[in-house]
Amino acid sequence: MSLFTPQIAIDLGTVNVLVHVQGRGVILQEPSVVAIREDGNRTIIVEVGRAAKEMYGRTPGEIEVMRPLRDGVIADYFVTQGMLEYFITKVAGRFPMRKPSVMISVPYGVTSVERRAVREAALAAGAREVNLIPEPLAAAIGAGLPVGTPTGNLVVDLGGGSTEAAVVAMNGIVCAESVRVGGVHLDEAIISYVRKKFNLAIGEPTAEAIKIKIGAAVELDERLEMQVQGRDQVAGLPRTITMTSSEVTEAITEQLQAIINVTRAVLAKTPPELSSDIIDRGMALTGGGALLRELDTLLTKETGVPAYVADNPIACTALGAGKALAELPVLQRSIPDM
Repeated sequence: MSLFTPQIAIDLGTVNVLVHVQGRGVILQEPSVVAIREDGNRTIIVEVGRAAKEMYGRTPGEIEVMRPLRDGVIADYFVTQGMLEYFITKVAGRFPMRKPSVMISVPYGVTSVERRAVREAALAAGAREVNLIPEPLAAAIGAGLPVGTPTGNLVVDLGGGSTEAAVVAMNGIVCAESVRVGGVHLDEAIISYVRKKFNLAIGEPTAEAIKIKIGAAVELDERLEMQVQGRDQVAGLPRTITMTSSEVTEAITEQLQAIINVTRAVLAKTPPELSSDIIDRGMALTGGGALLRELDTLLTKETGVPAYVADNPIACTALGAGKALAELPVLQRSIPDM
């Protein structure tokens, strides 16, 4: 790898894209949202990232605002390529002297077809070479866990489209489980709950705001409240309700149980020698979902393993992918198909 080749690591998430540049840290975090319109047989990208998200639910009929990734994998190849090209150009410049070397995080257990789609999309978007790293491993590296030692490290990465739990040791994943439950599914559960209980229709941005402002994994000692505006499904007119943190907890119970189950499943598969390490060291929670109030308390109670939120959990995967790109020869011994 040339000394002058830009090195870029990308956390290609369902909800957010984070970009890490070697020597500069995480310099970009934007929603993985794209606004498109059809022109005959062509799809034209109108806006990408934050500008596209601001258009959500506010566009005329000919413009569609979409997430090109679903459950952590590519759902629309062309739009994903366009989004990657936008972010790579934004970081490396429109006419870089050298095309960048890129590391992209992908969910654990993706198929070879899905891996190839990510690699080809990045190459078409302007990358010189592309390496892929499993998200739980990148998250563990970014959280500062000693992944290069024989010690067992448990990381639970709560992304927008999926939750992945993995035991990491010797620069590799010993065992892992994933479930397609993430921040997007929590938002959908809140939308459904508000519709059924209050007969009120709300959009995804409102549901996300409810989750962030008053969401909690367990009942809080001091209950939080929020005014929520939406459309009355009977009268068809705007209406405002008051929602509490207890109601949000009730709305997302099923999704939280799926996260508990996937963590338990990994603990059940963990070799005994590594289980004792995990009990001593606890589990690190990474990803945007780790910011849900009292999630660490819930997982500690349900699994018996102390859980803690990693420093800067949203950026862990991007930071880890950046460190992995700098230590590529070491990691490739454990993960030959990076």
